[in-house]
Amino acid sequence: MTGTTISSAGLDPRRRRILFRAWHRGTREMDLLMGRFADAHLPTLPEGDVADFERLIEVEDPDLFTWIGGQTPPAEHDTALFRRFRQFHLSGEGLPEI
Repeated sequence: MTGTTISSAGLDPRRRRILFRAWHRGTREMDLLMGRFADAHLPTLPEGDVADFERLIEVEDPDLFTWIGGQTPPAEHDTALFRRFRQFHLSGEGLPEI
């Protein structure tokens, strides 16, 4: 997988920007984690969750990896959206079929 699997054409400017940033974080591993989640859920996220995802995008990759691995994030990031993001990856949802 080399990038987004959805078109940004139907997204509002805010969600287009978030989609781009989710796929262009700096490390390929986190691009895949954030990008696949954005592809799967960003178009239908409620506005409150969009704001939480924007804040999550600002977190440094090492911290996110630690939190996905099971460490509890700080209260400002321990949101329903983060728990959904972590479960998305732990369950294997969004992985391409082989």
